[in-house]
Amino acid sequence: MSFFGFGSKVKALEAGAPAPLPVSLDQDGNAFAFADAYAKGVTLVFFYPKADTPGCTAQACSLRDSFESLKAENLQIVGVSRDTPASQKKFQQKYNLPFSLVADSDGKVAEAFGVGGVMGLPVSKRQSFLIKDGRVVWMSPSAKTGEHAVEVQAALDSLKS
Repeated sequence: MSFFGFGSKVKALEAGAPAPLPVSLDQDGNAFAFADAYAKGVTLVFFYPKADTPGCTAQACSLRDSFESLKAENLQIVGVSRDTPASQKKFQQKYNLPFSLVADSDGKVAEAFGVGGVMGLPVSKRQSFLIKDGRVVWMSPSAKTGEHAVEVQAALDSLKS
């Protein structure tokens, strides 16, 4: 068990690692296969501790507010937390989030990505991954909540050069 993320034995995936292919439930309770998202283009998978909390809301709304420009880059966006599908749906509707939210209630998606918990609680640490051509091409160990879209855009720009 870790405290404040220190001492965690979980190691997040790094650039170059094969992208995990978990299947979980989305905000509507439907099966969500990560392979299907990856097949549509570069995919941002962002983990957040809990739906509708201040930092997580700022992070998701940053991506929402830049959604059109990120979508123009052919970016797929997938949010993941340990919440239930019903909580994810409520969060999505409350903030008009135009992307899928995955309910990782059992923690298996976080485990596949090597995302640890926070203070030993059943919540995921805030981390983000860009997946391209079946591989992790970028990873942020601690996403900036209100500026997450800026961080993601910079990562996308670096992939072009």
